Amino acid sequence: MDTTPVSSVPYSSPVVGNANIGKSRRRWRWIVWPVAIVLVLFTLAVLAFHGYVAWMLARPAIAPLSSNPLKAVGLPYEDVRFTSSDGGSALDGWFIPAAGSDKAVVFSHGYGGNREELWVPFYSLAKELNKQNYNVLLFDYGYVRPDMSVTGGVRESLELQGAIDFVKRKGMKHTYVWGFSMGAGTALQTALHSKDIEGMILDSTFLLEPDTLYHNIKQRVDLPKFPSLPLIRFFFPIVNGTSMNQIPSQTVKETTYPMPILFIHGMKDAKAPFEIVQQLYDHQASTQKTSLWLLPEGRHELIYKANKREYVKRTTSFLNAVASRSP
Repeated sequence: MDTTPVSSVPYSSPVVGNANIGKSRRRWRWIVWPVAIVLVLFTLAVLAFHGYVAWMLARPAIAPLSSNPLKAVGLPYEDVRFTSSDGGSALDGWFIPAAGSDKAVVFSHGYGGNREELWVPFYSLAKELNKQNYNVLLFDYGYVRPDMSVTGGVRESLELQGAIDFVKRKGMKHTYVWGFSMGAGTALQTALHSKDIEGMILDSTFLLEPDTLYHNIKQRVDLPKFPSLPLIRFFFPIVNGTSMNQIPSQTVKETTYPMPILFIHGMKDAKAPFEIVQQLYDHQASTQKTSLWLLPEGRHELIYKANKREYVKRTTSFLNAVASRSP
């Protein structure tokens, strides 16, 4: 019987190829997953860091009160409490009376300070004003309390108006605001709507806006402007309930105010660039009621300490001139 020979053909099992592919995929998973996890953790760390920065900016460390007007400079005073103009904040302060006077100066303290502002200090200025027969109100903004945060003037402007309303209830017919740093910026925000401010002294004016925010952050931590500034602005309303878009900084810079203003600023101010106050002054110069004292060596909120005699002379002369024009 004939038999047909069967040729032998080499056979390669496809299982071997599939196994190689499987091994390759497993190797890629071992590479991709750790990289993905690292990227996710890095992103979360970046977000957490910028959220923390926004939280810290909204809650500065503020020293407790160390004295009072009587102990510090021998001025009798009253402990007072009042609310912001919208009733949303309860505020504490000291009212320093001047016998027979219906003129009051309301101090507006800066970021990170309280009604003392010892680095200025407010006590010394209050004593000078008392000599000139001005009543004085020193008060704490709401964020001095640990349960409240800084809003860049949004809520603080209502608190300042509440302080002005308070001295009016005390019988004051003429009210002036003396602001420092962010307290000066807050005064400008209040003056956009208030009809009760007859004059303002604004020392080292600080407006919270993106450029000044980044300018100050970079002095403490060398962060890139992108993505740090957008991230901090993103977290700002989350941690304190107020968006930077609510701060009317551009409106402030473009407004011509009806009341006289004395701007005081140093060209070596590392926190509030003097170009901003120059721009503010330029919008007021046409009124011929506003002046700018710009000091080449002046630093943030330290102008009084460096030039006490000239500082007192210029500020009291300004207030007395404004008061003399009041009916």
